[in-house]
Amino acid sequence: MASENDRYPLHKAVFENNLKNLSRLLRKHDVAEKDIHGNTALHLAVMLGRKECVQLLLKHDAPVKVKNGLGWTVLAEAVSYGNRPTISSLVRKFRQQSREQMEERRPNLVKALNKIGDFYMELKWDFQSWVPLVSRILPSDICKIYKSGANIRLDTTLVDFSDMRWERGDISFIFNGTAPPNESLTVLDNVLKIYQMVKYEESEIEIEDEVDLLMSTDILSAQISTKNISFIRAQSGWIFREDKKELVAGQYESDLYVVHGLVLESKKRREHLSHDDLQKNKALLESFTKGSNMQNFDQNGIPVRRLSLNPPPDKNVTWEQYIESELNNYPRLGRDLVYKESTKSFKATIAMSSDFPLSVEMLLNVLEVIAPFKHFSKLRDFITFKLPTGFPVKVEIPILPTVTAKITFQEFEFRENMSDDLFRIPLDYTEDPSRFPDL
Repeated sequence: MASENDRYPLHKAVFENNLKNLSRLLRKHDVAEKDIHGNTALHLAVMLGRKECVQLLLKHDAPVKVKNGLGWTVLAEAVSYGNRPTISSLVRKFRQQSREQMEERRPNLVKALNKIGDFYMELKWDFQSWVPLVSRILPSDICKIYKSGANIRLDTTLVDFSDMRWERGDISFIFNGTAPPNESLTVLDNVLKIYQMVKYEESEIEIEDEVDLLMSTDILSAQISTKNISFIRAQSGWIFREDKKELVAGQYESDLYVVHGLVLESKKRREHLSHDDLQKNKALLESFTKGSNMQNFDQNGIPVRRLSLNPPPDKNVTWEQYIESELNNYPRLGRDLVYKESTKSFKATIAMSSDFPLSVEMLLNVLEVIAPFKHFSKLRDFITFKLPTGFPVKVEIPILPTVTAKITFQEFEFRENMSDDLFRIPLDYTEDPSRFPDL
C-alpha cells in the first residue's frame, strides 16, 4: 500500500514545481483528485505561486469551483496570493466550466420540464430580520411563475437581494428551453420596456472588471451548515400535546416542523488588502452592485487595473511536511491569513403538505432555471436537504446573517392553452445589454 507521501503524484509534482513530470502524470491521473486536506493539485499550484503549473492544470480542465477541507475555493486562494494573470485565468475557466455544466444538464432539464403539466404558481416572499427596525424596511414580493412546455416565465417586483441592497421594479425573466444557449435567457424591464439577453459569454472588459473587484474586496464564504440539521414536529397544547397542523394559503393541509441545527457559517479573509483598500472597500462594492463603473481611467480613457501583489515570502514547506501534517492543519503555504469567522443559528419552521400538486423534484427543476436570482438559488439549496414527507408549502431560510425569508406557495393551478406571448419579447421593447449588470 502506497504511503501518503506517494499517494498524490500530481500534488507532489506541483509542490516540487516539476512541470515536465506534472505534464506526464496528467495523462493518467485524475486532475480533480483531492489530497487528505481536500486540496486539488490546482489549489496547491495557486497557493505556492506555481504559475506554469496553474496554466497546465487549467489546460487539462482542472475544476475551479471545488472547495478544500477548510472551505476555500481555488479562486479564493488565488486572490489571497494576488497574481493578477492567475486570477484572470481562473475567472475565465470558472465561467467556461459553469456554462459547460449547464449545457450538460440542459437536455435532461428540458426533458423534465416537458414531463410536467403546464401550470401557473405564486410564491410570496417576506423578508425579516432579528435586528430592531430593519424588518420595517425589508421588501416583500409575490412572484408569479408560468410554465409551458420547456418554457418558464417569472414575474417579480424584486430584481435582486444581496448585502442589504435590493432593486424594485416590474421584471420578467423568460427561459426558452428550445432556444440556442446564448438566446435562452431573457430579462424584461416592463417599466422601461427594454430587455437584456442574459450573457452566455463575458467580454474581456467584464472579466477584468470582476478581477478588479475580487482583488479589491474581502474574500467571503457563507454556507448553511447541514451537519446537525433536524426536523421535529411542532406541537401545541400545555397538558395534552398534539402535533400542530396548518392550512397554508387557505387550501393546503400541512404538518408543521421546527428546523433545528440550522447554522449560517460566514468566513471573511482580507490578507490581500492594504489599509487604503479597506477604506475604499465599501464604496467599491456599492459602485459595482449599482452597476456603475468602479474603475479609474487614465488620460487616454483606458481603465487603470489592479496590479499583482508582491509574492508572499516562501515558507520553505516541504512536500513531506505538508502531506504528513495533521488533517486540515498543514503549514500555511501562501500569504499569512487575516481571518474572521462567525456563526449564526437560525430558528425556522417549515410546513409540509401532501395536498400540493407539484413534487419537490419538479420544483427543483423549475428553480434551476431561475438560479441567476440569488434568493431563488438559496431556496433551491435549502430544498435539496432531506426534507420530511410532502411538499414545502411554507419555509423559512436564512438569506444573509441578519435576514431570513419566509416563502409561501400560495397558489397553484394546472393550465392548458397558455398564451405563447407570455414567453416572447414584446415587439415594442428595445434591447439594452447593460440593464442588469449582475446577470
